[in-house]
Amino acid sequence: MARVKGALSTRKRRNKILKLAKGYWGAKSKHYKMAKEAVMKSGQYAYIGRRHKKRDFRRLWITRISAACKMNDINYSTFMNGLKKAEITLNRKMLSEIAISDADAFSALVDKAKAAL
Repeated sequence: MARVKGALSTRKRRNKILKLAKGYWGAKSKHYKMAKEAVMKSGQYAYIGRRHKKRDFRRLWITRISAACKMNDINYSTFMNGLKKAEITLNRKMLSEIAISDADAFSALVDKAKAAL
């Protein structure tokens, strides 16, 4: 039986890493060993970033809602408590969009929240 060497699979594996490292600075895009380390690290950053993105957007929405609440003479936590007691189930993303695009509708929500308290 003929001896099989792994040149093809090795080359494919290395090219895959080098393709992922395309555009990296210096030897990180040319040398396999450095490219492999850079790709592994960038994968870790990407994984962490996908989790941070959710946190960051939630923080942004809360900040926007809080600013709109202050314009309507109520603080954020009281407003959210009032919405819960009024059984209005809108998520923070939608509340943020309402606060930005339709101030009158947000004021109506604030009035309902105040009435429920």
